[in-house]
Amino acid sequence: MSSQNSSDPQVLCSSEQLFLQPLWDHLRSWEALIQSPFFPVIFSITTYVAFCLPFVVLDILCSWVPALRRYKIHPDFSPSARQLLPCLGQTLYQHVMFVFPVTLLHWASRPALLPHEAPELLLLLHHIVFCLLLFDTEFFVWHLLHHKVPWLYRTFHKVHHQNPSSFALATQYMSVWELFSLGFFDVMNVTLLGCHPLTSLTFHVVNIWLSVEDHSGYNFPWSTHRLVPFGWYGGVVHHDLHHSHFNCNFAPYFTHWDKILGTLRTASVTAR
Repeated sequence: MSSQNSSDPQVLCSSEQLFLQPLWDHLRSWEALIQSPFFPVIFSITTYVAFCLPFVVLDILCSWVPALRRYKIHPDFSPSARQLLPCLGQTLYQHVMFVFPVTLLHWASRPALLPHEAPELLLLLHHIVFCLLLFDTEFFVWHLLHHKVPWLYRTFHKVHHQNPSSFALATQYMSVWELFSLGFFDVMNVTLLGCHPLTSLTFHVVNIWLSVEDHSGYNFPWSTHRLVPFGWYGGVVHHDLHHSHFNCNFAPYFTHWDKILGTLRTASVTAR
């Protein structure tokens, strides 16, 4: 009787993890790559470029398909090769010259073992939401300080505002300090919450996508800010106003901190 009861929690745990277990088993078959010091850089660059590429293609197609321009926040703007290539080049350079050495040191000091069990689906979703809320708060404070303190803005953040109209590949056109700050927030949050490696990977993918979408310059009917109700999520229009006016919309994703501190600006208010 006691042996049967002691096995019940294991059966329950397995049933809760069943949904994500096949995916996690497939990823674990690439364990040697995932645990290598090269993986964070390869994963980050590949994901980022993959998310930027569709918007780059759309910018090219706008010249031949005028109907696409109705989804652009700035219909008459399309980034040129002289704008795109330096952004891509800087992203690659910073990841190879700065991000990789840090990940190498981390890998050498703390080799990680992948667990056999997948996370529970609800726990994964909860952790991703909490990570996004934490990241939104941390970057809001960082961002506000780097706009309100002139020396911080000139030294570290001004480079990100060199392109008045945003486009996807300008998302990571930033100083090394800003890149490391965002990366630190990203890694710290999944560590504090004790996220499963699959949760961490999923959060990184979501975070990269949302940041690229914020800078894409495209306001589609299916954009994230249109899917989240009650104006809780700012999205691409919200962030484009920040790049246009500099003194508003400091939070990267959600709107509650800007509402609380009176720095929220909407497109309707700007039009008036």
